[in-house]
Parts: sequence; C-alpha cells; structure tokens
Amino acid sequence: MKILYLDTSSSFLYSGVVINNKLEASIKKEFGKTLSIYTLTEIKKMFSSIKMSLNDIDKIIVVNGPGSFTGIRIAITIAKTIAWSLRKKISTISSLDAMALSTTGYDYIIPYIDAKRDYGYFGVYDKNNNTILPNKYIPLSFLKNYIKEIKNYIVVTNDNIDISNKINYDPDILNIVNHYALKENINAHLVNPNYLKLTEAEENNDKRN
Repeated sequence: MKILYLDTSSSFLYSGVVINNKLEASIKKEFGKTLSIYTLTEIKKMFSSIKMSLNDIDKIIVVNGPGSFTGIRIAITIAKTIAWSLRKKISTISSLDAMALSTTGYDYIIPYIDAKRDYGYFGVYDKNNNTILPNKYIPLSFLKNYIKEIKNYIVVTNDNIDISNKINYDPDILNIVNHYALKENINAHLVNPNYLKLTEAEENNDKRN
C-alpha cells in the first residue's frame, strides 16, 4: 500500500510517503506564516524525488487537529482535494496521537500544543500507546499539577513552555503511518478540522449572545 501522510497542524510541514511499510520520502520543515505558500510545492517536490505522482498513492492519512486553526485547514484542504479528485481513500488522526506515537522510553507520554493565553491541547498516553487521558483543551496549570502525581513521564512539545522533562517533537512518520494504515476510511467530504475549542470569532460571538 502507498500512503501519503500530511500534517500542517503547527508551523511545521510534516509529510511522508510510505510504501509497503517503508518510508520512501519525507519532509520536516518549519515554514511559520508561509506554510500555506509552500506546502503543496514541497509535497510535489517530495513525490518528484521518488518519481511518483499523487495519483500513485492508495490512501491519505491527514492530521485534522488540534493545533493551529490556519495550519489545520491547509492540510485538510489539500488532503480532501486529492482524495475527492483522484478518488483516493482518506482517514484522519489527532496531532497529539501522532506525537505520542513518535516517542518511546517513558511510562507516560504527554504531548502538548500551546494554544496561547496559558492554555493548550494535551493528552496522556502510556508506553503502549494506550490513551490514559483523552485529548483536551486545558490551562497549562492543569498540566503542571498533573505531572506532580506521576513518574517517568515526558512532555512532547515544540513550544516554549515553562515545564520540566520536555523534548521537542520529531515525528516518526513511518510508525505513525503503520499504526494507522488500516484505520477506517471516511468520505472526503466528511473530513473536518478537530479544533477542540471554538475559534476566536466564535468565542466573541458567544460572548455577544
């Protein structure tokens, strides 16, 4: 099976092509605010490097959040367009699940994505990738109190947060894809972002109402 992995839920582009359990090509680059400009171009370059086209893939695995509202929409839009126009299978995964699957050697793995204003998205997983606490939108203070109660943990994040025992996120694309290769496919039109919280505009609208 030929699978395209795509994650733009942060300021980074993480993408790869896995063919029959082998990572043939990958991208791990930070683009910041220019992510929307370069994502599709970089994906095309990646396919060109292994002499493949988008039409050659069998399935797309796309990260649909949580994370950057703008970033999430980039990957979702590209993945849905490819899946619909080329009639490819598609499934979604959580950015926090992907972060946990890329980390080993600890009893508890805690992916964390900063959402500003001392809030963030997090989940807790054990060493066998079982979910201990589901993905949540929480104050950073909750996480700081939580880790006081456990041992042999690691916080996985690319954000500059004041917390102990943390490492930068370096996606293990092969492990992520292999773990989710057989996940149930969904209709491309039903692929939507999973923000875990309201957008700022929605929050402001709720306050007015």
